[in-house]
Amino acid sequence: MSKHYETVIIFSPILSDEDLKKSVTKYTKLLSDHGANIVEERNWGLKQLAYPIQNKSNGIYYIIEFTAPGNSISKVEVEFRRDENILRFLTTALDKYAVEYNEKRRQGLVGKGKKTTETSQEVAS
Repeated sequence: MSKHYETVIIFSPILSDEDLKKSVTKYTKLLSDHGANIVEERNWGLKQLAYPIQNKSNGIYYIIEFTAPGNSISKVEVEFRRDENILRFLTTALDKYAVEYNEKRRQGLVGKGKKTTETSQEVAS
């Protein structure tokens, strides 16, 4: 049975946009090859790290949300550990509330760009 997962990957800040796209494509293909269905990908961009990792104070954050059988996660994480361009990664299993929240966020119902149809209709009246 497939479960919902979310992986946050922190790439080295010295990667070019092209190298980042190649790496992300490589890992999304690897996930798909192991039976995963990619739900969403988000590039958070270059962010300051809370503490230096491998003498780097910045990292490129990338998030992949997917559904997959549980046994495929360990195979993909082995590849993450082998990649020198990945500073850190974290894969978490999402519960039903997190899945619901992410679905609402994709629809624009929560977060910074929150769509408020009721208030915008009241203002227009």
